[in-house]
Amino acid sequence: MNAISRAVSKTGQRRHAGVGLMIALIFAHSNPAAAYLKFGVRVGDRTVTLKWAQTPVRYYVSSQSVAGVSTDAFRTAVGRAFATWQALPSASITYEFAGFTSALPNEDDGMSTLGFRNRPELDRVLAQTDFLFDRATGSLIESDIFFNSAFPWSVAEAGESGRFDLQSIAVHEIGHLSGLGHSALGETELRETGGRRVIASEAVMFPIAFAAGSIAGRTLKADDIAGISDLYPDGDFAQLGSLSGRVTRNGQPLFGAHVVAFDPALGTMVGNFTLNDQGQFSIAGLSPGPHVVRVEPLDDADLDSFFASTRSVDLEFRVTYLDRAIIVPRRGDSGSVTIEVARK
Repeated sequence: MNAISRAVSKTGQRRHAGVGLMIALIFAHSNPAAAYLKFGVRVGDRTVTLKWAQTPVRYYVSSQSVAGVSTDAFRTAVGRAFATWQALPSASITYEFAGFTSALPNEDDGMSTLGFRNRPELDRVLAQTDFLFDRATGSLIESDIFFNSAFPWSVAEAGESGRFDLQSIAVHEIGHLSGLGHSALGETELRETGGRRVIASEAVMFPIAFAAGSIAGRTLKADDIAGISDLYPDGDFAQLGSLSGRVTRNGQPLFGAHVVAFDPALGTMVGNFTLNDQGQFSIAGLSPGPHVVRVEPLDDADLDSFFASTRSVDLEFRVTYLDRAIIVPRRGDSGSVTIEVARK
């Protein structure tokens, strides 16, 4: 398995949280988060969402290059990745290239820096995003992304066999830099040699990368768009609706169940999780109209790609479809629905 993210955290006056394409540290929400896993931190008796208080987000590019990827080519590839997120009409976040720097990512220097680091010991981590944020407000202050030069990289327009596409991985990591966690909208299969291989994915924020040579991760999906638009709403996002409810088993709430809303008219999916002890979920950014709702256990990626290791997540239940379509209203919520699942 070649995962993209890894997560770490440190304590201090300001706190770090790192995410890369393998393991993302998700803080448990006291209230259900809408339309996606977002990063949160406890401030007093409440949970605040990690996000940039002001935009554009200014970023620097490290002047250190690697074989096959020049500094200018690196800047161009990550610039395209930033532009992918910025181009969305339903999200207000913007980014600005601030220049080249001799600094490396993950240095507490007040600059958000993207660049290469050689970390061969992280043999499942293609890249990692590290945050510095204000503990009092949850505002992001600095966010660095390093790409692991222990892996082979490509900036070729059509991709390159045997090399990981820098632009695709950058799109995923910039989602983290912006405040998004991982999506569970992907399908994998176990390899005989260990790990998992991605068969399909409906989100660039899925925590396991496509095989080397693929450029599929350059294109945002409905789940990604809902997530970033929920964090930084703009334009027609206000015209969309949401779906909310609870997941129970034997009448008892489930934490960590994956809930997916499928729009049969558009063929799009947006997912979220039950994120509190009441088994509640909320999925925003949905197109108005009927949606099919599915609940499933997490089984296509490591649990700690989504939740802190201290959380107990119940996986012992069957995939369940709600017995009716839910109508999502324009600019409103469906009203709470309860989905009862059965033990495997």
